[in-house]
Amino acid sequence: MPFRDAQSHLRDIHESIDHIGEFLDGMDFEAYRVDIKTQSAVERQLQIITEAAIRLGEEAETLCPGLDWKGIRGMGNFLRHEYQRIDDKIVWNTVKHELPTLNTAVLSALTPPRTNPSWR
Repeated sequence: MPFRDAQSHLRDIHESIDHIGEFLDGMDFEAYRVDIKTQSAVERQLQIITEAAIRLGEEAETLCPGLDWKGIRGMGNFLRHEYQRIDDKIVWNTVKHELPTLNTAVLSALTPPRTNPSWR
């Protein structure tokens, strides 16, 4: 079965970033560090983001140029295969410092160009 279209994967990324924001609302790092439910929820949403990045393939760079797509995909491999070595501080810094840039790029790619009425 083929993967869904690029716009669907971009929406998945955006929605996962929004969920992470909701999960972490009002939380500082120390609260996050001791809250296993929130850690698990954030890590799951990061896995969705990284899987959507994998499914975007080479199109990711075209749609959202200048992002570290290799690093995004690599984080997913780490979350799945090196789960016992996950560093909460790295996850925290990623969601606080890297995801806003990713979200901005994704939202830009999802915004239909004004000059192209055939965009869906």
